[in-house]
Amino acid sequence: MTAPQFQTDVVVVGLGAFGSAALWRLAARGVRVTGVERFGVGHALGSSHGATRLFRVACYEHPSLAPLALKSLALWTELGERTGEVLVRQTGCLNTGAPTSAPVAGTLAAAEAAGVPVKTLNAEEVRQTYPGYAWLDDDDLGVLDPWAGICYPERNVRAHVAEARRLGAEVFEHTTVTAVETTDDGVLVRTPTATIAAQQVVVATGAWLGTLVPELPLDPRRMPMFFFRARPGHEQDYTLDAFPAFTRALPDGTEVWGHGSADDYGIKLGLLPNGDNFAPTQAETLDRFVHASDSAELSAAVARAFPGVDPTPEKATPCMVNNTPDEQFVIGRPHGAERVLVAGGDSAHGFKHAAGVGELVAQLVVGEEPFLDAGFVDPRRFVTP
Repeated sequence: MTAPQFQTDVVVVGLGAFGSAALWRLAARGVRVTGVERFGVGHALGSSHGATRLFRVACYEHPSLAPLALKSLALWTELGERTGEVLVRQTGCLNTGAPTSAPVAGTLAAAEAAGVPVKTLNAEEVRQTYPGYAWLDDDDLGVLDPWAGICYPERNVRAHVAEARRLGAEVFEHTTVTAVETTDDGVLVRTPTATIAAQQVVVATGAWLGTLVPELPLDPRRMPMFFFRARPGHEQDYTLDAFPAFTRALPDGTEVWGHGSADDYGIKLGLLPNGDNFAPTQAETLDRFVHASDSAELSAAVARAFPGVDPTPEKATPCMVNNTPDEQFVIGRPHGAERVLVAGGDSAHGFKHAAGVGELVAQLVVGEEPFLDAGFVDPRRFVTP
């Protein structure tokens, strides 16, 4: 029996961080758009889950990321005001370490390039203002990004999709895309039960992106996430208000990130995804168990950096990141073709930019002038002509 065929203008495959935002921003333009999600909206099987994510504006990973973060902030603020949900909580982000470390020097450079105001503190000012940083070298500095804070992956993804549906988007959950094929006049997105014909397709399948677009140099990695509790007597030092979002470089080069406890979650702490524990994986065969060895390196760093925190995590959940060789995203048309556009390569710092990425994707799909120079995320930088 031939599978039925549906017609739309644009199909978005994958409704995680980038895909759900692209669906929303396309629907906001009146585009006839259909989203296809293999699991449920806001699921915990990929990269867009785990209660919270850091939200930073002065992003030291690349000077051109600040406009993406600011666009996300504007869009999430507007959507949150309409829906009554908090999609970004602006606690500030404190970046600490030696003056030459990436969290300090990189944040200062990014802030200068983007024209983002930040505040520099010496070690004693950090200790006085943030008691959780009592252990700090005397020559360390802190750089406070006041517009930063945390955001909420499951909540934000669901808000994107709900708003897209309200604006007319059609969504198929629990539907696996088996192939994406280009034709003379469009694309065919095939699933086991139906084929969707469209003019364009956006492939935003996270760690599964390489399955549908194999020519991209993507490196999926397993990255467990951990929550901790303060030691007795130190609880007030590690609330979200007293211990806001942060990145920190330790003297041995280890970089830790996280934020304090609030609501129903504990202190979230992690390492940058370049340690031995972040092993290469395949999305289909991800080890979803959590092992004692997963937290060994992180617990040792926590014990050194934050003596007021119990270094044994109280909660853990597996996650995946999808790295590119230069640790920047892939957003655009891999071959310069007009039918297929990709949005992925989160490289462990993608969620804070999700709404901005969705806006950029929508602009590229409909042919608008992009709100930033997107050359640094163009996938053609990796694809041989």
